[in-house]
Amino acid sequence: MAERTVFQNRLNRHYDELKWLYCELYEGRMDMFEDLCRILGERFSGRPDTLKALDETREADSGWYKKNDMTGMMMYTDAFAGDLKGVKEKLGYIEDCGVNYIHLMPLLDSPPVKNDGGYAVSDFTRVKRELGTMEDLAELTAQCHKRNISVCLDFVMNHTSDEHEWARRARAGEKEYQDRYFFYDTYDIPAQFERTCPQVFPTTAPGNFTWLDDIKKFVMTTFYPYQWDLNYWNPVVFNTMVDYLLNLTNQGVDIIRIDAVPYIWKQLGTNCRNLPQVHNIVRMLRMMCEIVCPGVLLLGEVVMEPAKVVPYFGTVEKPECHMLYNVTTMATTWHTIATKDVSLLKCQMEIVSALPREYVFLNYLRCHDDIGWGLDYDWLWRQGFEEKAHKKFLNGYFAGGYFGSDSRGELYNDDPHSGDARLCGTTASLCGLEAALLRQDAEGEARSLACDIMLHGYMLTQSGIPMIYSGDEIGQLNDYGYKNDMRKSDDSRYVHRGAFDWEAAKLCKVSGSVQNRLFEGIGRLLTIRKGYKVFLNAAAVSTRETYDSSVLCLVRELEGEMLIALFNFAPWGKTAWINEDGMYHDLLSDERLEARGVPMPAYGIRWMMKVNG
Repeated sequence: MAERTVFQNRLNRHYDELKWLYCELYEGRMDMFEDLCRILGERFSGRPDTLKALDETREADSGWYKKNDMTGMMMYTDAFAGDLKGVKEKLGYIEDCGVNYIHLMPLLDSPPVKNDGGYAVSDFTRVKRELGTMEDLAELTAQCHKRNISVCLDFVMNHTSDEHEWARRARAGEKEYQDRYFFYDTYDIPAQFERTCPQVFPTTAPGNFTWLDDIKKFVMTTFYPYQWDLNYWNPVVFNTMVDYLLNLTNQGVDIIRIDAVPYIWKQLGTNCRNLPQVHNIVRMLRMMCEIVCPGVLLLGEVVMEPAKVVPYFGTVEKPECHMLYNVTTMATTWHTIATKDVSLLKCQMEIVSALPREYVFLNYLRCHDDIGWGLDYDWLWRQGFEEKAHKKFLNGYFAGGYFGSDSRGELYNDDPHSGDARLCGTTASLCGLEAALLRQDAEGEARSLACDIMLHGYMLTQSGIPMIYSGDEIGQLNDYGYKNDMRKSDDSRYVHRGAFDWEAAKLCKVSGSVQNRLFEGIGRLLTIRKGYKVFLNAAAVSTRETYDSSVLCLVRELEGEMLIALFNFAPWGKTAWINEDGMYHDLLSDERLEARGVPMPAYGIRWMMKVNG
């Protein structure tokens, strides 16, 4: 009875707004709203007691994920440890990495081919057979919680695989299931969509519709022909997907990464991106989680510039996502490595730092996906950069095609007509480690490691949650073996999705090895970050002029602590011509120095804490 009261109180708190938003999307469908409330009640009742207790703990400390001890790592289950049981056995290693938040890349059932790395889901209620079962997932999350490790899982809302039961039944001619997608007998309406709706992959998957010759119909496929867009105009789709999502949270998943959020709602005459209805849906998801599982966080995958990303936080009164990716800063960081000019990065940091401190970004260098050059080209154009030529330079630089570049990346979705392309590769290979090791160049090796550690230090200095890509902590290089696998050979993203090298990981404890230098270097940064409140999300962050185009200066201040962080993006020594009062203790070199004309080694980093008194 007491638990039922808890649920009813939470539902009552959100009921009016939830009903209003639902009926705005689905006018006159109170029957479906009542069905949604039934789903919420059943998922609450079925939520394990241990998770309900965790919910209460997190409700009492709503900022639990905003502290400076939160560090994430993203990984493919099979590449990292074979299956879910294997990941459970490796939790000790994850803790050794200083990580307390793991993002397991898509692991729900998907076809062996045509799966887009797991983002074409064929069954939202089952784990891929080769990775384990839902019971294995629940057991893994339970073990993670005992170690205070949070677990993140992707939830693909925009589409299903064409092998999903709904798709199979739609293809068999069942109208009820065709209405869960966007089916058209002629190209008339698809042609109207195409006039205003941009293409996501114009080279590899042109257009937004696919012709199904066997049933003589068109179906909307924004991403790939085997990923059929769901029709959220249909309340059955919304209610069922909510049920699927809450089933995952009841397996102990702490963070739901909503994939491709901006694309969820489709409307003729628009670009089908970031429509108001999308925000209504995300707001409802936030409220429904607060009703059923308030200890769960929503992470929005919004790969756009800050002006379009920030609205997905919602407002203080009506929040949407708890966390968003800081994708523009990531891309700008790599631009800065290539140009050795921090001007755009400084501008980007000023934009992000001016946002409310309640906003939590996930900061990262690399992830499972490619790097798209979504830079601020209006700003760059005013500095004399032409977009097409600059993208060509960046891709050429990181593919190792320019003198002085030791980067070894590969292009993805290279479009010879537009000159556009995206970039793939591990952090270590993009920093030059692969090339240096191949040449047996000790100096180049040291330089690439310095670059790698400096970039991780920069990531850790930003407000928010740092996310390490599995393998980066040991300097894992590109894996070109994907080219020999017919299922992967046409997708260069697999160059940085190789199996984790456990033999190399053993070298983490071998003093002087590449793996040891990186593992210890990143680990030391993490340890220091956890020890000072100035790294909390609540800190004020600003930039300072260094009067050197290659050196960035960030200042963090909170409750009497002041940190001056300096980063040299050049492969040669520089001087940061800052002029700040007082004495400082460099937390990394253990030097005591003034913040005036600070010498910076090649790819150097300094964390200078002001000495009080």
